[in-house]
Amino acid sequence: MNRMIILLCAALTAACAGGQQDGLTLSGLKQSDFQSEVDGKKTDLFILKNDNGMEVCVTNLGGRIVSVMVPDRDGIMRDVVLGFDRIADYETIPSDFGATIGRYANRIGQGRITLDGTEYQLPQNNYGHCLHGGPRGFQYRVFDAVQKSDREVELTYTAKDGEEGFPGNFDCRVTMTLTDDNAIDIRYAAETDKTTVVNMTNHSYFNLDGDPSKDNSEWLLTVNADSYTPVDSTFMTTGEIALVADTPMDFRAPTPIGERIGQDFEQLKNGNGIDHNWVLNTRGNIAEPCASLESPATGIRLDVYTTEPGIQVYCGNFLDGTVKGKNGVAYGFRAAVCLETQKYPDTPNKPEWPSAVLRPGEKYESRCIYKFSVDE
Repeated sequence: MNRMIILLCAALTAACAGGQQDGLTLSGLKQSDFQSEVDGKKTDLFILKNDNGMEVCVTNLGGRIVSVMVPDRDGIMRDVVLGFDRIADYETIPSDFGATIGRYANRIGQGRITLDGTEYQLPQNNYGHCLHGGPRGFQYRVFDAVQKSDREVELTYTAKDGEEGFPGNFDCRVTMTLTDDNAIDIRYAAETDKTTVVNMTNHSYFNLDGDPSKDNSEWLLTVNADSYTPVDSTFMTTGEIALVADTPMDFRAPTPIGERIGQDFEQLKNGNGIDHNWVLNTRGNIAEPCASLESPATGIRLDVYTTEPGIQVYCGNFLDGTVKGKNGVAYGFRAAVCLETQKYPDTPNKPEWPSAVLRPGEKYESRCIYKFSVDE
């Protein structure tokens, strides 16, 4: 009898060890599917967990958040971000899902910047403008990664002088920490040896239903901003700062996205829906939420905090069902909302706006917190 018990315990131990080795996460990801080599550097999946059972998975290819498991109002764990379940898809399918964006998030007009009298031409990869650092921005680079603890991963990357046209050897660090109050605390830091511009953000696509077959029309969006920066038909900011009052861009109170996004309004036509930067009232106060998103169906709420002056709200207007993500699910039209904390778009060419210039000897720092809770 004792021998049978010993053998049974040994079998269970072996099975558990095998499961850990396979690296199956709460969100159903296999760690082995992320262990590869890209551009001569090793990739992996880093798993963060807190005492509440929340789980965040991060890959160092593009510094991407791959999955976020949070409880809904019934205690059911749901994955609330879009992404892929293997590193090969991130390599072969162009996307910004969950990515760390740099050197400059959003758009730079005509891909041109002038610093200390020298003009630099950047890639023109979006309607003649430079978008998200160019076609080989940070979202396609392999970061060096160190998992500091079961709740924190540190990602570092050095962009060489001239990479994607940007000046300066640029050393950056992104630290993602999962806190006990169900928040993902993202801290950015960078230095340069030549005057450059920097605007880093995270490009997670949030679906608070945990069901990418549903669109975002019922979700309640709040943006703590009295004004926003209008765009032209190429999605480029015009230089104007416009009031949201009496327009469909007013989300100062929680409002279903579907009530506004289809209205007959020039800016919604120019942005193909909502794809705009809001001028935040929080003015860098990390203690005050700058935006919130909530799903009435699941009760999951996301509050965003930042030290940045702006936030780009993008409602998945270019998702069209052709890309299949985790578990083979097709990501349809407006199946997510992105909340990208940032400097305003094209700030290098609009000197009246908060500066994105970083000089040698200076330190760039930015912080964004994505905090999850449940509205009963």
